[in-house]
Amino acid sequence: MRTEVDGAVLRIVLDRPEAANAFDIPATLALRQALDRAEDEQYATVLLSGAGARFCAGGDLASFADAPVGERSAYLLELATMLEAELRRLAALPKPVVAAVHGAVAGAGLGFVLSSDIVVAARSTKFVWAYAGVGLTPDCGVSYLLPRAIGLPRALDFAIGGTALSADTARDWGLVARVAEDDDVQQAGIDLARTLAAGPVGAHAHASRLLRRGFEVDRDTHASDEAATIAARITTPEASALIERFIGR
Repeated sequence: MRTEVDGAVLRIVLDRPEAANAFDIPATLALRQALDRAEDEQYATVLLSGAGARFCAGGDLASFADAPVGERSAYLLELATMLEAELRRLAALPKPVVAAVHGAVAGAGLGFVLSSDIVVAARSTKFVWAYAGVGLTPDCGVSYLLPRAIGLPRALDFAIGGTALSADTARDWGLVARVAEDDDVQQAGIDLARTLAAGPVGAHAHASRLLRRGFEVDRDTHASDEAATIAARITTPEASALIERFIGR
């Protein structure tokens, strides 16, 4: 894992290309440190990307196999719990999160896509369930978030039917928002992150929170939160300046 600074954008790069950026416990701890940095108010947006040929292959199967047979279940429980918690932190960051993905997104790698606000996929990207191929079940919030993103029938077809999704199909189904040519995807990601960093970051962050929370609470609770949020936002310097600019046009 490494971080790079581009003005107000913090870029988090999954950087285990020799393992297709798969996650073991040390990689998850490195992600935790990167998200600690991402919480700093000096960064207005976060851009996720992956080093090497693939964005993320999910969990590191080699690390599972390296654990003693009697400890594999405990190891995987610890890893899945830790990584899911960090993906929740990613989704809850009070700033927009952009992901630029390429190559392959598999297994728990889908959790990064589902936890980002806007995902740009390289046209040749393949999205793969991967869990069933090794006799495992989803983790990292994938079974919770995927049906909310693409609908239950498509989620079931993807999970059980075993078909890899192309970038275009992933966009059509609602798994990603945008598709760029392979050579352009990283630039498209940074351009979008810079644009968002120059915009009303607080408004974007609360919009993301409200949209995500709408799946988790009843309508009355959500309506109260929605009304309270807009009422609080109008007193912020960000909103006040933009309202004055709009009125003065």
